[in-house]
Amino acid sequence: MSDISETIAAPAAPAPTRPQTSHGPMWLALMLAVLALAVAAWSWSDSRERIRDLKAELGRRLAETGQTASETRLLARNADDAMRQATEKLAQLEAQLATSQQQQLSLEALYKDLSQGRDQWTLAEIEQVLLTAAQQLQLAGNVRAAIIALEGADTRLQRLDKPQFTPLRRAMAADLANLRAVPSLDEVGASARIEALVARHAGWPLASAQASEAAMAPRGAGRAADLGQELWTEMKRLVQIRRIEGNEAVLLPPNQAYFLRENLRLRLLSARLALLAEDQAAFKADLEATIGILTRYFNTRDAGVAAALKEVRRLASLQIAHKLPGIDASLAALAALKGTP
Repeated sequence: MSDISETIAAPAAPAPTRPQTSHGPMWLALMLAVLALAVAAWSWSDSRERIRDLKAELGRRLAETGQTASETRLLARNADDAMRQATEKLAQLEAQLATSQQQQLSLEALYKDLSQGRDQWTLAEIEQVLLTAAQQLQLAGNVRAAIIALEGADTRLQRLDKPQFTPLRRAMAADLANLRAVPSLDEVGASARIEALVARHAGWPLASAQASEAAMAPRGAGRAADLGQELWTEMKRLVQIRRIEGNEAVLLPPNQAYFLRENLRLRLLSARLALLAEDQAAFKADLEATIGILTRYFNTRDAGVAAALKEVRRLASLQIAHKLPGIDASLAALAALKGTP
């Protein structure tokens, strides 16, 4: 480029006359200059295109960056909204959790109250059962009823299966063992045996009937020598004065035999009442009186009377009254359990 400018700026001097071949380097220089201009122009154009492309790329990148920033701001805004909603939901959940905890505490308190109320109700029922069993023992001497009552109460406590009732169950088990150790008496069977004696007492022969038959036997067998002797013998039999020994049969007129049998029946019925009332003294006294009546006024050689005497003696040997144990241990354990908060 400097060679071209110097060539243009130099004054046109008269060139010496040279041969025709001196124009070649000039054209070569001109061609080089044009080529250099073309290269420079192309370089400038290429640089301009590159700059334009860079500007376009920069603009595109800036646009993308702006869109990304916008999307980022939108995402950030959405994230803020989501965070706010999550915070609100968390606050609601915390409020619901607090409400649930309060309800759970209320339910636990209610269940505790109900459980305590149920335990108190159970203890009240057990107390009523134990008091009934104690009354049966004290007033009626009914051991079987007391055993059934205690067994029912123990079954009720077993179903609940709570450790606080264990001392009460132990006390009830001890009382049950004492009650089961009491000798049992078949009151129904003994009463039936006495009723059977009452039903058969009318068929037992009296001792006076036996004596009369023994006295009538010589009369039928003997033969009087004469009529006067027979009349005298009959007259002596109309009125007799005799000493009654202990082993001799008592002669009773027919009208008194009825009252004797009624007295015997009343004695047996009184013994039956004493049996039901568990009155040992009255029971034995009535049966001893019955034995005395049978021995003194009835024919002891008769099979029915002998069997009746044997049966009455067996009945008199029965022990109908026993010292019954109480259920004080169960009542004490129940009182201690009710006094426990």
